[in-house]
Amino acid sequence: MAQRDYVSRGRAPQNKNKNNNKRKPPAPEQNRTKIWMRLVVVIIAILALIYFLFSIKDNVDETADSTMEQLPQIVEEDELPEVPKEEWDYIKSLPGYEVEVEVAEQQKSDKLYLLQCGSFRTRSQAEEMKAKIAFQGLEAQVRATTGSNGEWFRVIMGPLQTKRDAERAKHSLRKVNITTCMILTWNL
Repeated sequence: MAQRDYVSRGRAPQNKNKNNNKRKPPAPEQNRTKIWMRLVVVIIAILALIYFLFSIKDNVDETADSTMEQLPQIVEEDELPEVPKEEWDYIKSLPGYEVEVEVAEQQKSDKLYLLQCGSFRTRSQAEEMKAKIAFQGLEAQVRATTGSNGEWFRVIMGPLQTKRDAERAKHSLRKVNITTCMILTWNL
């Protein structure tokens, strides 16, 4: 496929008669006629509006004035009854009632929980995660573990007494974009 060079091709020849494309201004007589026609239409519209306003001025309904004069008399004749004074019985009877609720006590389990927030190949990455957690007011530990695929550095928090404590810590870390935390049982 041949490559085209549009730059070296140059410009297309331009039409030398540029004035042929322009519109010719309308003749002065046509402009004057259009202006006079518009002026006559505006004057007729104004006169029609004035005629309309004068014709509706004399058609005022006389009964509207008479009903307005009667309104204050009606209100004076038909007075509203007094608002009855309300008595609230529950204010007197409420102090005598007591509500008893039976709440089962939470049983403490023997399990302890930990929150693992990361596992890294280098200690420096683990320490960086530990510092981010420390800025949230939580204390984390870096533990080195050796497995079948080498040495890893785990960032953990714990031991935590309840799973609710672990969830609370996990949600506070989620606010600073640490979303990799998992809740595990403590078996170190």
